[in-house]
Amino acid sequence: MTQTIPKATICLWFDRDAEEAARFYAATFPDSALRAMHRAPADFPGGKEGDPLVVEFTVLGIPCVGINGGPVPFQHNESFSIQVGTVDQAETDRYWNAIVGNGGQESACGWCKDRWGISWQITPFALTQGLGDPDPATRKRVFQAMMTMRKIDIAGIATARNGGG
Repeated sequence: MTQTIPKATICLWFDRDAEEAARFYAATFPDSALRAMHRAPADFPGGKEGDPLVVEFTVLGIPCVGINGGPVPFQHNESFSIQVGTVDQAETDRYWNAIVGNGGQESACGWCKDRWGISWQITPFALTQGLGDPDPATRKRVFQAMMTMRKIDIAGIATARNGGG
């Protein structure tokens, strides 16, 4: 069977933990898997011949490549994030807790970082719908409620959307 090579792939730089990160993502998110691992054919900065070098994986069906590039001054930041839409509070909590509880870090408005520094937005569809409501006053209330949250509380968003706040 021939594997189709995707036209576009997200490439993420890791110090040396690309395989560990890929396995964590595969265990955390549906439609995610470690696809292949390629070992270095020779020594390289930050690694030796035979070390894991490139890891192919998917996150929620999105093709990704992790490169173990070694400890260099390239750092992940919030200018790149992976947004994950969730259907209910249980799913929101599950992903948030998996990322933050595995050495990650909370931020504001549904953002968090995993322990490798990758930024994630755990975004309930209720929030997206509220921010897109046709009524400007509703959008404002939802936005203001979101601005007070770290992990998004869907009940709080619903209250704001329905005129409470």
